[in-house]
Amino acid sequence: MARKDRTGNRKTREQRAVRRIPEMGYYLIVTDTEATERCFFTGLHNSLPEDTKKKLVIKVVETKTQNMIQKCLEMTAYEAQYRIPWIVFDRDQVPNFDQIIKDAEKAGINVGWSNPCFEIWMFAYFGNMPAIQESWICCSRFGELYKVKTGQDYSKADSDMYKRLCENGDEDKALQIAAQKYEQCLREGKIVPSHMCPATTVHELVGEIRRKVKG
Repeated sequence: MARKDRTGNRKTREQRAVRRIPEMGYYLIVTDTEATERCFFTGLHNSLPEDTKKKLVIKVVETKTQNMIQKCLEMTAYEAQYRIPWIVFDRDQVPNFDQIIKDAEKAGINVGWSNPCFEIWMFAYFGNMPAIQESWICCSRFGELYKVKTGQDYSKADSDMYKRLCENGDEDKALQIAAQKYEQCLREGKIVPSHMCPATTVHELVGEIRRKVKG
């Protein structure tokens, strides 16, 4: 049932949206994993200054890989406050990886993809994005490095993942490294995401949020 205002009249969807839209943006992040991306972006939001958390909202939703675009479109159509939609996913074993990216961008959805996996982006916090083609190898090697750098075992479901990355690594450098790797791929003539490895565009999302916070 639609909520009513003080005069007893039902509020329109647009009126509700005006009240709800955060000043610095409402990021809807739809992903196909159960833990890693949620822990990372929840940690990112928790790291924001207290007076900023209500001004910049990050909502992470999980669904199946093939449903990410539809989920994004449904949520942005139903709730007008979701002004900044993203899908975040890995190449991993996704057969139509490139097509999903094309379809999302055509639909006006931002894409934070990683090749071979999300861990290649987190590698950058520790100063490097190694040339690894297989997701399982990337995850294994990242886990080894994470243990050395943080003193903790790596878990995809670690709620302190983002905090540990920033405390033991360098986010500004990670943003630079990821951007440089992406540009390197383009210089080498690799313009199809599945051919760009190691590479990611997650840095674009993280960088955008950080720039807003810094003002």
